[in-house]
Amino acid sequence: MSTIHAEEAGAAKAVPVRTAPHASMWRQSLRRLLKNKLAMLGFAVVAFMFAACFIGPLFSPYTDNKINMAVMNNAPSLKHWLGTDALGRDVLARVLLAGRISLTVGLASMVLSVFVGTLLGVIAGYYRGVVDQLVMRLADLLLTIPSLPLLFIFGALLSEWKVPTDYRMYIVMLMLSIVGWPGLARMVRGQMLSLREREYMQATVVLGLRDRRKLFNHLLPNLVPLIIVIATFNIGGAILSESVLSYFGLGVMAPTPTWGNMIDAANNMIDFQDHPWLWIPPGFSIFATVIAINIFGDGLRDVLDPKQKR
Repeated sequence: MSTIHAEEAGAAKAVPVRTAPHASMWRQSLRRLLKNKLAMLGFAVVAFMFAACFIGPLFSPYTDNKINMAVMNNAPSLKHWLGTDALGRDVLARVLLAGRISLTVGLASMVLSVFVGTLLGVIAGYYRGVVDQLVMRLADLLLTIPSLPLLFIFGALLSEWKVPTDYRMYIVMLMLSIVGWPGLARMVRGQMLSLREREYMQATVVLGLRDRRKLFNHLLPNLVPLIIVIATFNIGGAILSESVLSYFGLGVMAPTPTWGNMIDAANNMIDFQDHPWLWIPPGFSIFATVIAINIFGDGLRDVLDPKQKR
């Protein structure tokens, strides 16, 4: 009996150990992303470019863009770290101000294209039928036209209609979002068609849930990782497209500086050979920003897309 009582006392003292709750998908993804050194390097470069372009000009005495012919085309010095341009303006200050415009255009056009593409893709994939046919045929029509020539046509129309410079930036955002949403809409639609056939979605039909609850509580949360990855890549593509348009004089026009029109201002042989500080800083800014965004987006894809897990 003593043995039995001892065992019962030991059992009474035993306390069930509570297992720690599993980390959420987002915490696990964040941990894996932090371990990806290349992706974090890309994120650090992007964060530095945003901070430099939006905060840096606040500490520069040359952001007024005043013309000073006495120091035109001066080489880099302690007073002007990246030299001056043909009008005596500080190149470093203009690169940072131009970065504001280029990054803003890229970010804003990405938000617009993601919103439109996600909305139309969800509607087409969920309701199907006539709505699906209309949305997808419109997307196919835009996808059959190369985006760069289409942007050139839009830009030429802006110049022909003599749209004021102050409004061209906003129209360029709209142009980039128009050519950016079809690809996202097709991917979202395909994912929606796949999710509709899952067991939990069949259960929502049996339970008689409303469409709004199905979309916002069950379908859209499963699309968030895909949308985040595509949005990241779209920022780099939008920045590159805006720079190309501005370089050819069809995007944001001077005196508003962008990385593209800064390179365009130094497109003659004399500036190319004798004044490399006019085109190397904006060119390197485009290169570093787009490459860093793509590297970070590639890391996000590896983390958030289960099919990409190594």
